[in-house]
Amino acid sequence: MAPRPFWKGYLKLSLVTCPVAMTPATTEREKVRFHTLNRKSGHRVVSQYVDAVSGKPVAEDDEVKGYQRGEDEYVLLEDDELDAVALESTRTIDIDMFVDADSIGWIWYDKPHYLTPDDPVGEEAFSVIRDAMQSTGTVGISRLVMYRRERAVMLEPRGKGIVLWTLRYGDEVRDPEDYFGKIDDAKPDPKMMDMVSTLIDERTRQWDSGMTGDPVQARLLEIIASKKKGRKRPAKAKAEQPPSNVINIMDALRKSINSEAGKRK
Repeated sequence: MAPRPFWKGYLKLSLVTCPVAMTPATTEREKVRFHTLNRKSGHRVVSQYVDAVSGKPVAEDDEVKGYQRGEDEYVLLEDDELDAVALESTRTIDIDMFVDADSIGWIWYDKPHYLTPDDPVGEEAFSVIRDAMQSTGTVGISRLVMYRRERAVMLEPRGKGIVLWTLRYGDEVRDPEDYFGKIDDAKPDPKMMDMVSTLIDERTRQWDSGMTGDPVQARLLEIIASKKKGRKRPAKAKAEQPPSNVINIMDALRKSINSEAGKRK
């Protein structure tokens, strides 16, 4: 069963409006999670906020957000004040503009969400906007209040629906020139390029979501299952040895290609 939407509102393009629902496209529900316990009693340990000066616990009703403007000086903001910010964009995705689908680099993509029509009557309007973006090779740009902050979002047609990506803020993306600028831009040896291309051809596969499996989680589940049955702790997995420094790249490439050829036999 599909999870319930966490957001409902309207998709708007000029005078065309339709009700929509949004659900996060990813989940961490299946991840192994742990509680912190008191080893002596076996009871769970609970966390609570404590006044930094008096050391006394703070009641939930007395917790409030604060913006620091000086040493030990804060501006207090109540929940209703935070909710009132950018109120216009809390329930309407008003598409401000369209840009070429390939013009936004992957590094700006933050979190994906599935956007679907929330009313049979509005499906036609939803489908027209979706298919028009698909046929023109564009994506829509809007602004929306999500996770208590107004942010730019990108609407990308995908199958029968639309994927809404939250986009990172400008100050969150570091300039790649600061990191890549010092790398030598000399062209590699053509022979080496041919050999690496051969290795790439040998290892090229069809994409499969199974490639993203989590072996650490599988190992944790194995340990938990063993403990449930009263078995001894499984043997510790051997850590991989770090690769030795490559002295001769050409020799290493030849050995790699020969190794790949041996695997095919």
